Amino acid sequence: MQPAPVSRLEHGSRQGRLLRDTFDARLFRQTSGQAIDQLEAHLSDFSLRGVELTEPAVLTEAARSLMTTETDGIAEFDEKKLAAIIDLYIRTGIQVHSPGYMGRQFSGVVPLAGVIDFVSSVVNQPSSFYEAGQLPNVAERIMADELNRFIGWDPGTFAMLTTSGGSLANLTALLAARNRKLPAYWSQGGSALAGGARPAIAVGADVHYSMARAAGVMGIGEDQLVRLPSNDRHQIDVDMVRPTLEAAERRNLKVFCLVASAGTTSVGAFDPLDELAAIAREKDIWLHVDGAHGASLLVSEKLRGKLRGIDQADSLTWDAHKMMFVPAPCTLLFYRRREDSLGAFRQKKASYVFDEEPDIYTELDSGDKNFECTKRPMIMTLWTLWAVYGRALFAEKIEHLCQLASDAHDMLLTEPDFTPVHRPEANILCFRYRPEGVGEQELHRLQVAIRNRIKRGGRFFISKVNVDGVAALRVVMMNHEITAGHFRMLLGEIRRTGQELLAGSDGDDGQE
Repeated sequence: MQPAPVSRLEHGSRQGRLLRDTFDARLFRQTSGQAIDQLEAHLSDFSLRGVELTEPAVLTEAARSLMTTETDGIAEFDEKKLAAIIDLYIRTGIQVHSPGYMGRQFSGVVPLAGVIDFVSSVVNQPSSFYEAGQLPNVAERIMADELNRFIGWDPGTFAMLTTSGGSLANLTALLAARNRKLPAYWSQGGSALAGGARPAIAVGADVHYSMARAAGVMGIGEDQLVRLPSNDRHQIDVDMVRPTLEAAERRNLKVFCLVASAGTTSVGAFDPLDELAAIAREKDIWLHVDGAHGASLLVSEKLRGKLRGIDQADSLTWDAHKMMFVPAPCTLLFYRRREDSLGAFRQKKASYVFDEEPDIYTELDSGDKNFECTKRPMIMTLWTLWAVYGRALFAEKIEHLCQLASDAHDMLLTEPDFTPVHRPEANILCFRYRPEGVGEQELHRLQVAIRNRIKRGGRFFISKVNVDGVAALRVVMMNHEITAGHFRMLLGEIRRTGQELLAGSDGDDGQE
C-alpha cells in the first residue's frame, strides 16, 4: 500500500514555511504596526503640502527598485522594503490631510473610517449578496433609513444600494429610468420606439461628464443629450426648460429622463429641484438628481434647504466619499419607488448567484440591482462613523467648510487683482487672478499657467475649471484644518506666480 502523498506545507520545506509565514497572524500584527506608525506620522504633519510631482520614469524606476529579484520561489519578507513602499505611496500622493490641499472633491478621511476600511480588506466580505457580507447588507438598510429622514420619502417605499462611484450610480439610475419609461428597450433596443423616435436625456449645461459617457454606453448617443441652458448662477434656467424640451420633441427625440445637479462639479451650483420636478411630472419624465457632491448637505439643518424638492426626485446619487469623509469609493444610489431599483437590470439567468427560492436572507441581496457582482462592503465606513459619532460629526464639518468657502469669497472682494466667478453655494469657489492690464486673450492662459506652476511648487494643490469658456482657479474646501490665513497665503503665492509669468519666465507653464 502506497503512503498518502505529503503536501509541501506538511513536508516543512523552505517554500512551505514561507508560504505559511505570509499568512501568519504575527506577521500581520508586525506589518500593521509598521504601517500605523508611518500613517500616524503622516496624519500628524500639518505643514503645507500639495503634491510632490515625480517624473513617471523616475517613479517607475524607484518602484521597480523595491521589487524582489527572486524569480523561482517566495522571497523572504523584508521589513525595510515594506517601510520604503509605504513611504513612497504616502509621499507621492496628493496630501489630502494638509491645509495646502484645496484642489479636489475627495477628502482626507476620518481616521476611524480608514481603520474600518482596513478591517474590510482583511475579512474580505463582498457585499452584493447577504450570505457573503451579512453585516454590510444590514448596515446598508440601516443607513438607507437613517439618510431617508433627510430626503423625506415614506418609510418602506424606497430603496438604496451602494455602487463604486457616482459615475456608475448615474449610469445605473439612467438605465432604470430608460427601462421604466421605455419598457421594451431592454429586449428590443432602438426598435422599441415607434416612428423613428430616438431616446434622449435632458441635462444641464454644467452636468458631470459621466452623463455623456452613460449616453454612449447605453447606445443612446451623446448627440441625444438635450442641453438645458443655464442662468447667471450656473443653474438650469427653469424658464428655458419647457421650450427646450418642446424643441427636442419636434426633432423626434423622446426625452425619458431629466438630470439635475445638486452641487455641480465646476462651481458647486444647485439646480432648482422643486421647479424641475414639477416640469418632469408634467412631461412624464424621470427626474434624476446627481447629488454626488452636494447631497451631503442634507444632514445639515442650516444647509439642507439647498436641496428643496429632493423628495420629488425619482432617483438620487450621493457620494459619501466626498462630503461624508470616508474612503473612496462609497456611493449611495436612492430610488423613490422600491420597485424601480429592480428595473435597471432585467437579466437574472445566473444560477451560481441568483437564488431560485428567495427567503429572508436573499431579500437583502443587491446583486440584481447593481452592475457589480463582487462589490466592496463600502457602507461599513459610513455606517461605523454614523454609529459611533452620529449625524453631528458630518453636519459640523460640512457647515464649517461651506462657511470657509464663503469667507474666502469675501476675502477676494477686498483684493483688487482677484475676481470671484460666483458666490459659493457650498465649499467650491472659483476665481481668477486678473491684475490691471491683462486682457481677455491672455486671461485664460494665465490661469492655467498659474495653476500648473503652483501644483509643481508642492505647497498648495488647487484645480482649474473653464467657466463661460475661460479658465478659472478653483479651490474645494475639504479640510477643516484650513484657515483664512492659509487662503491668504495661497493668494500671495498666486499673485507672486502670476507676476513672474507675466514677466516672461517659463513660457511652457500654460501647457496642460
